[in-house]
Amino acid sequence: MLDLRPPENLVSSRAVLYWAARAALGWLVPLAAEVLWQRFGDVGLPVTILLIATAVLALAHVIVMPEWRYRVHRWETTPDVVYTQSGWFNQERRIAPVSRIQTVDTERGPIERIFGLANLTVTTASARGPVRIHALDFTTAQRIAAELAARTQASVGDAT
Repeated sequence: MLDLRPPENLVSSRAVLYWAARAALGWLVPLAAEVLWQRFGDVGLPVTILLIATAVLALAHVIVMPEWRYRVHRWETTPDVVYTQSGWFNQERRIAPVSRIQTVDTERGPIERIFGLANLTVTTASARGPVRIHALDFTTAQRIAAELAARTQASVGDAT
């Protein structure tokens, strides 16, 4: 039986840069819109204050969130279960028995490919939905997917 300690493995250390890059890209549109509004609109001090506040929030988000998520996001597989912990404000731990696994998938978006990362999705017969491990090293994700697929094949049961 697995106790409710945090899972052993951290995600890839490159996840910090990946999450920072994604956050920075998300802030580009509002910052650009505010810069254009200030530059070409008939505005005064309120828009300047809004731009400064947005820039401070963006900077805090890009610096704090990736490190925070890296410290929280963990995963572990055993012969019997897949165990994950994720989130940053709302943190969640999930345990999925290998005998309940239906599919194991890896996914890589364009930014993940740049950082050599992949996401692993373990679909089970749970109404709660799949178990996801984000920001794994690509080779680790492939290895874990192959191991879980092999364990699933060897497991007695019908994954329902």
